[in-house]
Amino acid sequence: MSLFKKSDGSTTQSNLAPWKIAIIDDESGVHDVTILTLRKFNFERRGVTFVSAYSAKEGLALFKEHPDIALAFVDVVMETDDAGLKLIDQIRNELNNHSTRLILRTGQPGQAPEEEVIRQYDINDYKAKTELSSMKLKSCVYTAIRSYRDIKTIEKSKQGMEDVLKSSSSVLESQSLAQFGSAVLKQILTLLNLNSSVLYLSTQHTDLYGDTKMTVLGASGDLVGLCTPGISAEIPKPIEDDVKKVLKSKAHYQSENRFIGYYPTGKVSHNILYIELDGPLDDLQRKTLEMFASNVSVIFENLTQKEDIQQTQKELIMVLSDAIEMRSKETGGHVKRVILMTEFLSEKLFMSQEFIETIRYAAALHDVGKISIPETILHKPGKLTDDEWEVMKTHAQKGYDLLSGTDRIVAKMGAVIAKTHHEKWDGSGYPEGLAGDDIPIEGRIMAIVDVVDALLSKRCYKTPWTVDEVKSYMRENAGKQFDPVITHIMLENFDRILELRNQAPDCEE
Repeated sequence: MSLFKKSDGSTTQSNLAPWKIAIIDDESGVHDVTILTLRKFNFERRGVTFVSAYSAKEGLALFKEHPDIALAFVDVVMETDDAGLKLIDQIRNELNNHSTRLILRTGQPGQAPEEEVIRQYDINDYKAKTELSSMKLKSCVYTAIRSYRDIKTIEKSKQGMEDVLKSSSSVLESQSLAQFGSAVLKQILTLLNLNSSVLYLSTQHTDLYGDTKMTVLGASGDLVGLCTPGISAEIPKPIEDDVKKVLKSKAHYQSENRFIGYYPTGKVSHNILYIELDGPLDDLQRKTLEMFASNVSVIFENLTQKEDIQQTQKELIMVLSDAIEMRSKETGGHVKRVILMTEFLSEKLFMSQEFIETIRYAAALHDVGKISIPETILHKPGKLTDDEWEVMKTHAQKGYDLLSGTDRIVAKMGAVIAKTHHEKWDGSGYPEGLAGDDIPIEGRIMAIVDVVDALLSKRCYKTPWTVDEVKSYMRENAGKQFDPVITHIMLENFDRILELRNQAPDCEE
């Protein structure tokens, strides 16, 4: 059975957790004396907490329960003459714990010769119990905990570097700026041995229209949830207010528990490093953080500009699609609903993440060719004549022609969707009469989504169909007009399809 005792004298104003010391000895008096001697121990503004066990078996359970033990005093002779030695072997090899500092103590040195024990077992010191006076015990603890601190820092730095390398690869693959920024922040904090929450922001103080924007480039600790890019409204108000004061003063700010660094990158742009601290920064920590903010900001700024360009392209696609929808005098939500439904079906079909990300925007371009259709045909309330229908059908090819002249992936997929979303599974569609798997899957997905949404919606030439009528139509046309597999998935998840449609209702519905 293990006991958990907090040292009464270990007072500290730091928010850092105390160092954890284990005492594993079958003599209760050894526990009492060790705790009494070290109860006021303090290292780097952190006191100590003691965990106790009275046998090797209890000691092993103690280590399983508390893997963050910094230092353990282990008795050699407990339930057996070599119980402590076997426990050390289990800690190092079974639990794979190589960071805790292990000090072997014995009242019978002759039973476990020092040289043999040090050679065979991964211990950090070997002491006879009579050796450890109050001062020697404290010196021993200082050395052990300092060593434990350094080992943990190296382990965290190694993990942090791995995270940076992984996130760097992610940036190259998916342009995940916030992920990269957060990993770099985590690494710099580890190297500086800081247990802090950090927010790194890029701010455009004023644009041509007087608007201010804050973009979160990276976050760590309690603030990590803010690491997706956003505007200032998404940042907690107290932080936003403090940042605005620094922007106004154009100078760093530091208090006992906060540091806000100000780094201008241009006439109207600035970078802000916001850190919630457990205590004041020393000169080295501050200089290192300033170096980080000044130099890494160049990388961030370049990547931010790239993300801004990509976002602008996506927003322009949505504006263009909305304009086409308005010209068609449809009721306002068709494009948004089509996007939601195509994305959902793509996920259900286990398409790649790249495919899903692309169709999310390419789907909005499915009817771009209608921009070339005369309004007299586009807005005709009744049935089209044969000649008018032939003109209407040209929007598929014309949409393709408009989009096919670029190598941008969204436009390339948009061109395919525009051209093929009126093809039919049995080959009776247009413009090329493709059939079955010869129709690209993005076109097959859009063919179903476009029809389902149109049937459920009010149009100038028809009233909306009921859900049962639409389901019946889909069943009848599976394997004729529509890909049977995608139709089956659509029908299986029709309640979810209706929920997605409700997220973008028509203004008249």
